[in-house]
Amino acid sequence: MDKLKVCVIGTGSISDFHLGSYTNNPYVELYGVYDASIERGKAKAAQFGATHVFSSKEELFADKNVEAVSICTWNNTHAELAIFALENDLHVLIEKPLSMTYAEALNIQKVAEKHQKVFQVGYVRRFATNTKVLKSFIDDNKLGDIYYAKASCLRRLGNPGGWFAEIDKSGGGPLIDLGVHVIDICWYLMGRPKVKRITGHTYNQLGNRNHIENLSFYKAADYDATKNTVEDLANALITFENGASLMVDVSYTLHALKDEISIKLYGTNGGAELEPELKIVSEEHNTILNIHPQINDLTFDFATAFQNEINSFVDCCLHHYDSVAPLEDGVEIMKILEGIYISATEGKEVVY
Repeated sequence: MDKLKVCVIGTGSISDFHLGSYTNNPYVELYGVYDASIERGKAKAAQFGATHVFSSKEELFADKNVEAVSICTWNNTHAELAIFALENDLHVLIEKPLSMTYAEALNIQKVAEKHQKVFQVGYVRRFATNTKVLKSFIDDNKLGDIYYAKASCLRRLGNPGGWFAEIDKSGGGPLIDLGVHVIDICWYLMGRPKVKRITGHTYNQLGNRNHIENLSFYKAADYDATKNTVEDLANALITFENGASLMVDVSYTLHALKDEISIKLYGTNGGAELEPELKIVSEEHNTILNIHPQINDLTFDFATAFQNEINSFVDCCLHHYDSVAPLEDGVEIMKILEGIYISATEGKEVVY
């Protein structure tokens, strides 16, 4: 079987998971990398065995050997690069979020409709072991109709700074960075219903809290303590056309006792917690049962999920399968994210 020739665009920290996963896939030739920093591109190419280092995106897209790309750049470049890749007849795996705005997402979709290429959005939690196990229970109707979900991803000290904290590069703070994942996984497991109404709030009260001592936190490669133009906290109530609802809150900085991630779903036949670890609630013989699946990874298994995501993308490209995380899902999630920001800014409910 011919190998898929892949290039990775952007060689920041998240690209390591793409590069490493491609290297582990026997049906991939890691053809090249491109980064605005040629030196960083060369270093990553040497580390992961990529055979070409491109000095510009134009040079990359002009190379007719390239068949697929992973886009791992700042959010404000996603739409441009995705469209450029599609117009050059390439398969695309793009890191979340799909774009900066809903309008950009629609533009990508319009271009994609003209090109029969695989387009996958990097919703890596869909590929986690605990998600796949829970999805099998949901598909077997063990939860029934899921009408309510709650998701939290709260960091007490977790503003990564750098481009993440500059709204003109990121499009927002914890909502578009962290919230995109927990909103997507709830929405996906709820059956991908269309959004109807959104009430959202954002808060800018604490800043990046870079004065805190004796407690470490993740810092982006371009961390600058003086720059922060994104929200500290966002929350929202999202109501869908089928009447189901989702409550979500996410933060970079918050006076909380500890970091927290929590994903819960409630249906007519049962309920489930996906995080912090997979548990399922059911009823049989007039008795409530708490079911604790016996699997190796009850919580999000980052490395395995990334490998599964890359493997799925490669299979879709080589065998013309439908993606588990297609472009149209990315468009709907961007509609939700933008709706939360609009509601927060205008101080009123957004209705579609």
